[in-house]
Amino acid sequence: MTIIDSSATIKMPCCIKPYVPHSGRMCLLDTLLKTNGEVLEAGVVPTLQSQFATDQGVPGWIGLEWMAQAIAAWSGVQARAAGRAPAIGFLLGTRHYDCKQPWLTLGEHFRIRVEQDFQADNGLGSFICNIYDSRSNQIASAQVNVFQPGPDDNLQQIQARGFR
Repeated sequence: MTIIDSSATIKMPCCIKPYVPHSGRMCLLDTLLKTNGEVLEAGVVPTLQSQFATDQGVPGWIGLEWMAQAIAAWSGVQARAAGRAPAIGFLLGTRHYDCKQPWLTLGEHFRIRVEQDFQADNGLGSFICNIYDSRSNQIASAQVNVFQPGPDDNLQQIQARGFR
């Protein structure tokens, strides 16, 4: 896969919604902050109206979904630069999601940084992911493994052939 640097063609920061396949309240991120080739940074300010929010904040484990959606945005930026719409992808798992906070504070600006570590021709990929608080302290990290079907794949074909 050829990686496209779209930083010159996207005016950032901007709304992240055009770059992810998620819609409505399931789009958990707010802003595309920065992208250049293998790296994307996204932002979110959780509120009490945010999906999964409680009076205590957002559970720390939701950070893994923030990372996955930032990866989806990275893929969406690549797709848009190639003239395609963002496509569905799958979170396969992580190597040790480590979050230093049990709750992510409402009203605080969080920055999610994802960097492509590996991409195979069969759609399997791996990203190094970090979440930073408003003081640029790293509060979560993980290596996230993903799969994005090709344009000619469908779920039945994927299930029939497995991940090869």
